[in-house]
Amino acid sequence: MGMLNWLLNRNHAQTGSQNSAQIDAGIKRILAMHPRLQMASRYEQRLKPAVLTALQYIDGLLASLPSAHQANAQAWSADFHLRAFFATPETLLEAFGRAEELRSFFDGNAESTEAYAALGMTMNERHFLGVALEGNEVRHDVPQTSLLFGDHRVRMCSRTELELRDEIGHRLLDQLVLEGMAKLSNDHHKLLDEARSMLQARKTLLERQGAGMRSVVGDESADEAGQLEHVQKQLEENARQLGEIRMPGKTYDLQLKGICDVLAHPAAHLYVNTKRVRIDLMNVIRDKDGPGCHEIEFHFARIPGDPPRMRAFALVCFPRAELAPGGMRIDAVMRGLG
Repeated sequence: MGMLNWLLNRNHAQTGSQNSAQIDAGIKRILAMHPRLQMASRYEQRLKPAVLTALQYIDGLLASLPSAHQANAQAWSADFHLRAFFATPETLLEAFGRAEELRSFFDGNAESTEAYAALGMTMNERHFLGVALEGNEVRHDVPQTSLLFGDHRVRMCSRTELELRDEIGHRLLDQLVLEGMAKLSNDHHKLLDEARSMLQARKTLLERQGAGMRSVVGDESADEAGQLEHVQKQLEENARQLGEIRMPGKTYDLQLKGICDVLAHPAAHLYVNTKRVRIDLMNVIRDKDGPGCHEIEFHFARIPGDPPRMRAFALVCFPRAELAPGGMRIDAVMRGLG
C-alpha cells in the first residue's frame, strides 16, 4: 500500500492501523535521510504527530492535482494544456525524446506500453504591443501578454498514475525534511560549527541524489544518472563523519525539534500554486472570450534556493510507441505516426 493511500478508497475513513503504517514508513524515510535523529530522546514519539500532520497536508496537495494528460502527438490538437506547453506536436515528441529518465524507464520495464511522468517546465510572461479588435475597429500597439513554456524536463516515471502520485508524495516529505535540515544548518547559535557544516553538506548531497521537489519538477541542477553512484558514496562518507562528531545530547534534541517544527507546519515550507488564465491559440492572455480562446489552469511548485524559484508542472502519460529510438529524427517518427 502506498504511503498516502491517495487513490484507493480515499473518501473512506482510514483505520488506525493504516495510519500507523503510513507514519512508520514516513519515520523510516526521514531517518534514512538523517540517521542521527535516533540519538534524540523519545525520537519516535516526538516524530509521529508531526509526520501525521505532514502526510495529511501532502495528501491534500496530491488530491488537488488533476488527472494525468495523455501526452502524444494526436492528443496535442485537442488538449489545450498540451497546446500551451508545446508549440507543435513535433516539439512535444522532441521534449520527451530528450528525457533520459523516460528512456531508462522503458528499458527497465519491457512490459509497460506507457509511462506516467511528472513534466516540469519554466513559464515566463512576454509583454509586447499587438493588434486587437475592439468592436468593429482594429487597434494597433495594444499592450498584450503571452505565456512561454520551456526547459521541459521529465525526472520521474512510474507504471501507473497511482504509483506516480505515491512517489511524488515521498519526494514532498523528503522536501520538508530538507527544509528542516536547511533551517538547522543556518542556526549558528544552536549547533556545533562542525556538525552544522556536515549537516548542510548532507542536505546538498541528498538533493543531488534526487530527494525533494527538484526531482519532481525537473530543476536544472539535478545530477545525471551516471553521477548517482558517486553521490551515494559521498553520502555514506558524510554519515560516517557525522557519526564521529561528539555532540551533547541536547544538540540531537534540537535537531529533532527543528525537523518536527517544519513537519508540523508544512504549509509554510511546501506549497503548490494554481493560476487560471484565458488564452488564445497563440498563448496570448485574453480578458474576454473569443475565437480560439479557452481557460487553462496551471500548477506551480516552489523550488527552494536563494532566491527560491517556481516551475510549472503537470502529470502526463506518454506512450512507448511515440518515443523515438536514440538518434532517430522526430520528423521521421511523425511520418510513421501518420
